[in-house]
Amino acid sequence: MQDAIKGTMISYRPDIKVLDATIRDGGLVNNFEFTDQFVRDLYQANVRAGVDVMEIGYLADPELFDESKFGKWKFCHEEAIREVLEDLLDPSLKLAVMADVGRANVVRDLPDKQDSILDMVRIATYINTIPAAIEMIETCAKKGYQTTVNIMAVSKAQESELAEALDMLGKSSVNVIYLVDSYGSLYPLQMRQLAQRYLEAAETYGKQIGIHAHNNQQLAFANTTECAMMGVSYLDATMGGMGRGAGNCAMELLLGFLKNPKYDIKPVLRFLEKHIQKLKHDGVVWGYDIQYLLTGYLNQHPRTAIAFTKEEREDYFAFFQELQENEG
Repeated sequence: MQDAIKGTMISYRPDIKVLDATIRDGGLVNNFEFTDQFVRDLYQANVRAGVDVMEIGYLADPELFDESKFGKWKFCHEEAIREVLEDLLDPSLKLAVMADVGRANVVRDLPDKQDSILDMVRIATYINTIPAAIEMIETCAKKGYQTTVNIMAVSKAQESELAEALDMLGKSSVNVIYLVDSYGSLYPLQMRQLAQRYLEAAETYGKQIGIHAHNNQQLAFANTTECAMMGVSYLDATMGGMGRGAGNCAMELLLGFLKNPKYDIKPVLRFLEKHIQKLKHDGVVWGYDIQYLLTGYLNQHPRTAIAFTKEEREDYFAFFQELQENEG
């Protein structure tokens, strides 16, 4: 069984990997319409900061999504990635892409690893689509990629379902199993308890565990560091916390916390100053606000809070009543 604590406030574990999800999760905020220079500068900032993996977007199925309505990082065609990043490639930084179950065709659209500059495919799934996720995992593994699986909305899962899911995934070829707080509803104590369950499965099957947190209750950073000290190895973060709705664990917070000297916050600060502040000044909106607190508090999907934000509403009490009615 895993020890209760795997790290302290002043020690570091060399197995920890930091993953930057700015383009993928942040792309949900601006329709994936990042400039090439933004992506190039982000890549170089991650290299200089010691970040281990950069997730550059989704591998969305063009037959399901109109490519004219999204930026190219929604689809991550190989030629598009190469055009922007090939001359910058550094072996210290792995490139990842996310494929949602039911929204991506990895058989058709993902080239073999030998023909790609991608290193990792992250499969996103709900509990009820685990069999389809495993099929995608095996396809990606056979093509030569490292794989992770993100079990979304785990705060809504039944204990028996989660146990079965971890067992099924443990027997698959996946390398990393992610604990995902999709709704930003979980508190550190709950995260510790869930992390313990995931880590026990990881020890049984020889896997690693990751954490992807949302900031609805301003706990993304706290939950990420709590999991890190429990023994979770892969830690997701984004520049300035950029991500859907309330956003994610902020990279600048995470690198400030990690004591491994390979990580350097200074390139992140330069990137924030040059690019993230500009996005905010241009009107791109993300981050903690009352409406996201309320959906997190009620363990609900943030889509209603996102709509509340777009409508520029400020009637929080009425919104809370609406959410409570939806519970019934």
